This record gives sequence, C-alpha cells and structure tokens, in this order.
Amino acid sequence: MNKYIDLALRIPVGPGTQAVSYNPVTLAAANRPLPLELRLSIPAGDDRVPVILLSHGGGASRYLPSKDGYSPLADFYASHGFAVIQPTHLSSKIGGLGLDPSAPGHSMFWRSRIDDMRLILDRLEEIEAQARIPGRLDGDRVAVMGHSAGAQTAGLLLGASLPGEPSTLDPRIKAGVLLAPVGNGDGLLPAVLGRYPELDLDFSSLATKTLVVCGDQDDSPYLTFRGPAWHTDPYTHAVGADALLTLIGGKHFLGGIMGYDLKETDDEDPERLAITQRMTWAYLSSALGVDETAWPAATHALAENCAELATVTSKEELGG
Repeated sequence: MNKYIDLALRIPVGPGTQAVSYNPVTLAAANRPLPLELRLSIPAGDDRVPVILLSHGGGASRYLPSKDGYSPLADFYASHGFAVIQPTHLSSKIGGLGLDPSAPGHSMFWRSRIDDMRLILDRLEEIEAQARIPGRLDGDRVAVMGHSAGAQTAGLLLGASLPGEPSTLDPRIKAGVLLAPVGNGDGLLPAVLGRYPELDLDFSSLATKTLVVCGDQDDSPYLTFRGPAWHTDPYTHAVGADALLTLIGGKHFLGGIMGYDLKETDDEDPERLAITQRMTWAYLSSALGVDETAWPAATHALAENCAELATVTSKEELGG
C-alpha cells in the first residue's frame, strides 16, 4: 500500500501479484556493435502473458536511461499481468555508446533503436530460454511503449514516418502508449531540426491503436516554440491515436515514471504517477484483449474522482 496515493486508488486495476525480474538477458546481433542487454519483468507463475516493449528515453542520469530505468512502470505492469521487456539502446551512457560521439548514429541511434525492438520480437523464444520460462511470452499480444526519445522509437514502430525513409511499422505490435512524445517535425526549433533530422516525424501515417500521455506543463522550450501542445501532435494527427491522457500540472517525467525519487524528475507526485500507471495499464489491458472493460471503467473513475488531476480526451467522444 502506497500511503502517498489517495484519489488514484479509485481507478480500478486488477489485484497485484508477485513479479520476478531476469537481468540481464543478452542477445547477440551480427550488425550491432554491442550485444543487446535486456531486463525482463514478469508475473510469477506459469501463465502466458501479453508483452510490453518499453523503450527508454535520454536525460542527465547515468544509469536510468537503460534497461535499469522506469521501475515505477515496469514493476507495476509486471505485478498486474504483463511481461515487460526493457532493452538498453545504444544511446545509453552506461550500457551503450552514448559517451562516444564518434559512433555512427550518435546520439539518438534511432535506426538501431528500431532494430533492437525487432530483434526482441524475432527472438522471444530465446529470451524465454535464457529466463527459463518457456511459452510464457505471448507474441500475439504485444504493445510498445516509449518515453520522450523512446516515444519516437515507439511511434515509428506504430506507423509514424520520417521524410525519405522507408516505413518502420511492425505489424506484430498491436497497440502502443506514447509518453511525453515528440510532436510533428514542423513544430521543432530550426536549430533542433537541423541537428536531429530524425525528429522530423509525421504522425498522420500512424494507424495502430495508441494512447498518448502528456503533461499540460511540459513546455520543452529547448525543442519547440509551441509549448505543451506540441507533445499532443500524435493524438491530433494520428488516426490510430484514439485517446489522450492529459496530466494537469504534469511535466516531462509524468509524475516520476523514470525512477523512484529521481532528482531530475521535474514534477514528482505519487498521485500523478499512480494515474499514469493505472490509466496506461487499463488502456493496454483493453487494447490487447485482456479485459475489454478495463479502459471504460478507468476513464469513468478518472472523471468521477480525479478530474482535478487528469483528463481523458477521446476521438470517439468527438466523433473522430
């Protein structure tokens, strides 16, 4: 029981169970300069469970932009019925090439990030074998989730596009969650777009079922001139993005998703974090067919009990 949480407890979730973590799980890849290291978190037991691929962002922290971050999310999902697979992308300082500016693809390594996620899906059985959990990862029920730079990775896998680049849509992924995502490229500061052309995203081609999560105070002046509204572009422009969760007072870390008591979290709030956990869990539970009532029940509870903390906008409600 978290004594810091009150209103968010009224958003229904399934009962929590024990979860276990396997770390590291390592996949070698011939075209990757380093083996891909993963953390796998999964409910204890023998059940076959749906999978969340969780792509980390960047930031000032040394360790948490890696497989070892985002414990508040991974712990919650794994104790509530999902397997969570977290790769350490090459952008990581601690386990990648983030400290080597001469490395091809530095600093975002966006192509390598896409390859990492595809490699995981290609080799789920090998991951099961290393963790000694044969048959537990349900490859037919896969979602991708990403935060910040990780949301760029997730967005591309869900169907967003980049000018002059082939589609990176992966049809094995059935749903997604974009956490504090980048917006469309036309909202970037010119200097940023010049340095990071891989951020010139177009979300109009994203048709996979997706939840977008944003803070209404995430103004990101180092990236955009449009303020917090820029982060909602995936919801505005993607036909597949059918819901937007807006955290009132929320900033880029959405209450503390990257790590417990992380110093760089700009809006730490256990209640806000709990809303992020519970609403994203409910969305994916419904989107992947685990419990079709989870998302409607969560949105109703949020509106009834937490309206001063967060809102959900739905294209279905708007006739879209």
